[in-house]
Amino acid sequence: MKNEKPNYFDLVYQVVREIPAGRATSYGTIAHYLGLKSGARMVGYAMNAAHSLPDVPAHRVVNRIGMLTGKHHFPTPTAMQEALEKEGVLVENDKIKNFDQVFWDPEKELLV
Repeated sequence: MKNEKPNYFDLVYQVVREIPAGRATSYGTIAHYLGLKSGARMVGYAMNAAHSLPDVPAHRVVNRIGMLTGKHHFPTPTAMQEALEKEGVLVENDKIKNFDQVFWDPEKELLV
């Protein structure tokens, strides 16, 4: 059997699954952690494809200033905000309030 390397999207999903409830991170932070040259945009593509995967908490990934830029990929325009608020994250005008306090950095949190 051949030793297969995980594909790009799988690597992104592995990191996203580690984001604790009530926390959020950015597309660019995930890209940096994984050493992905393609950057934040490619993480965004992975997240857009993740909405059919119930074990990937895509609602916890936002842009670098905490904006819910991926909200239009959820079943309703408010689903992303509702999922974050259910976890205790405050959102106002499509932006996480106190993003610096909610921010999760895999560099500091994961030992991988």
